Amino acid sequence: MPSHDRTATIPRPELTTADLAAFTSYRDLPGLVRQLSSLGGCAQPIRLEGHRAEINPTTGEILRELKSKELPAGHLLLRCGNRRTTRCPSCAELYRQDTYQLIAAGLRGGKKIPEQVASHPRVFATLTAPSYGPVHGRRSSSSARCGCGRTHAKDAPALGTPLDPDRYDYKGAVLWNAHAPALWARFMLHLRRTIAAVAGISQRLLPKVARVSYAKVAEYQRRGLIHFHAVIRLDGPGGGHTPPPAWATPEMLADAVHAAAARAHVDGPEINDRTYSFGFGKELDVKVIRSAAFQDGTTITEGKVAGYVAKYATKGAESAAGTLDHRLKLIAELGQETIPDHAARMIRTAWALGARRDLEHLKLRTWAHMLGFRGHFSTKTRTYSTTLGALREARAAWHRRHTPTPEATTLVLAHWAFDGTGLTPDLERLARLVGGTHPQAVTARA
Repeated sequence: MPSHDRTATIPRPELTTADLAAFTSYRDLPGLVRQLSSLGGCAQPIRLEGHRAEINPTTGEILRELKSKELPAGHLLLRCGNRRTTRCPSCAELYRQDTYQLIAAGLRGGKKIPEQVASHPRVFATLTAPSYGPVHGRRSSSSARCGCGRTHAKDAPALGTPLDPDRYDYKGAVLWNAHAPALWARFMLHLRRTIAAVAGISQRLLPKVARVSYAKVAEYQRRGLIHFHAVIRLDGPGGGHTPPPAWATPEMLADAVHAAAARAHVDGPEINDRTYSFGFGKELDVKVIRSAAFQDGTTITEGKVAGYVAKYATKGAESAAGTLDHRLKLIAELGQETIPDHAARMIRTAWALGARRDLEHLKLRTWAHMLGFRGHFSTKTRTYSTTLGALREARAAWHRRHTPTPEATTLVLAHWAFDGTGLTPDLERLARLVGGTHPQAVTARA
């Protein structure tokens, strides 16, 4: 099985005979353990009810039948597939590994992507948000003090929070998050224009000569603002399968990214006689990606980039800014949550702005828990590399090859319906105990 199909599991305590005694009400305990173990540690499995039947198409005889209520857990259980580490560490780890493979394939080939992409111009760019007020931070020098006069530890709760919350521009910060997806699209428009200008052709003719491919993830800074990490590659007109033109160099691509980031702007709304306009911050980092063969300890390599981007693919606003990982139906619900004051003020600001009719298109109340950002956390162009769907299908095909299948002449009829998520408290406890343990080992200890 491919190495990226491993699933992260949290260390579990040993399952003893005393533990098993609490589950004697289940008639098929080994089968239940086997069913829970197959989830690979998923924290919020999907419960399905229904049936599956294998039928002889000639005689109509039912050869085998499976009903959900006859399964050890009473339901068919599937992994939730949530990418958030805070919701399901196991599924998030699988998502991270898939993202790593997706990014790596676009850097060095593989997964039906030619190895020649490793010779194409490639850069790793980080585009940040501007400042909306001074915040607590750590300086490059360990002895340098924050604007508050103190030196903060790496994990200090104050990091990223405003020095003066009452003067911090919360409206601007929330609206920047809301306009970040449009700003990225404007950046890509200027990037293509800049490259076309270097080539001495119009932007309309650029796709016939060269194509810009990218994969990016959005990450929250501690101050609650989005910034983008992106792998940007310059290919020939057929994407990664065709070589780029001779004038395309990594240095030219890096310069074009700098120019496009400086020019990208999106007009915002007018609030309290102030007209907002959004652009990227001054802290723009663009590095040329070198082949692993040229790794010298200082250059940024393919493996480093793929691992760095994949790491942030499973993190939401709750990981950095301490906000919520679920939507709010009413703002009153916020009073029942334990989150930092800075995140709470951003959520309240998003909720208040969401009441404005001129901002309905931003859906700020729907995405208040995300501090206004409503874009996808992981996106790519079609020509960059493979897809997450293709990786999942490859994994499913591997499982099919290693799972007994009905005879070719057998007709399979199935109907499954969603019945909820998560496990009952006793099944959840048993799932934590068994983790990824093989059921035969559990039986032996019993």
